[in-house]
Amino acid sequence: MAKRDYYEVLGVSKNASDDEIKKAYRKLAVKYHPDKNPGDKEAEAKFKEINEAHDVLSDKQKRARYDQFGHAGVGGASGNPFGGASGNPFGGGFDFNGQTFNFDFGGGGLDDILGSIFGFGSAGARRARRGADYQTSVTLTFEEAIFGTTKKVSTNDGAEMKIKVPAGIDDGMSIRLRGKGGAAPEGGTEAGDLYVKVRVKPHKTLTREGAIILSEEKISMVDAALGCEIEVLTVDGPITMKVPAGTQSGTPFKLSGHGVPFRADGDRGPHIVTVLVETPKNLSKKQKELLEEFKKSKKRGFWG
Repeated sequence: MAKRDYYEVLGVSKNASDDEIKKAYRKLAVKYHPDKNPGDKEAEAKFKEINEAHDVLSDKQKRARYDQFGHAGVGGASGNPFGGASGNPFGGGFDFNGQTFNFDFGGGGLDDILGSIFGFGSAGARRARRGADYQTSVTLTFEEAIFGTTKKVSTNDGAEMKIKVPAGIDDGMSIRLRGKGGAAPEGGTEAGDLYVKVRVKPHKTLTREGAIILSEEKISMVDAALGCEIEVLTVDGPITMKVPAGTQSGTPFKLSGHGVPFRADGDRGPHIVTVLVETPKNLSKKQKELLEEFKKSKKRGFWG
């Protein structure tokens, strides 16, 4: 289901002030708060939607990206296998070449659900017939998480093992390798699983929101006024981006296809570059004179 417009969710206009957005959010948050609507799934969904809308519209940069690019500008691209909406209905995991990727959801899980529905017996009894589950971790560079890689991990018993890490995996996710944990106990039926916790090192200049990569580029006041070309570092290497004349500080620019892969067919999110205009300091006498002349000419109406 397509997401609703965030302004519509909060019931405000697209030119609403920060105070109007805050007041609308508070009013709706009180109305649909779970504590006031215990067990009401519809209210719970609305409360989540309200918080998501407020998170974007209360942040100047996110709001600017949303106004220009819609949900795709704030991590709302559909079809993201890591995003939950299209993932496992029992917890958000998904399978990839025999490996299961998911978040940590605590005890119970799908085994308990199926056991209670179809009479497989208690989950505790089933686990008693399985080998022990092992846990380990793997650390990736920012680029490895974007494009995928193969890594060696060590298990609890000291064994070495290679695993495939798919493109687009994010920090905090875990990879479940079925049957790669402890051996089945005597009389048991199956080996345990190996859970690999994923950690992603931060990048020096790039950050990530879902399938979107974000960065900032500083330009001079003159370049902003006259327009220029700048070199932008992306995960695909440096590329040249045009900045049109009259660009204002905080303006976002979208580099399509340079973000994070979010579908099996290789589609990628965008890389959004926010341009920041630097105000000059320690001007020379000549520079001050030129700016004063510019100021006067603007007042006389010579600046279009």
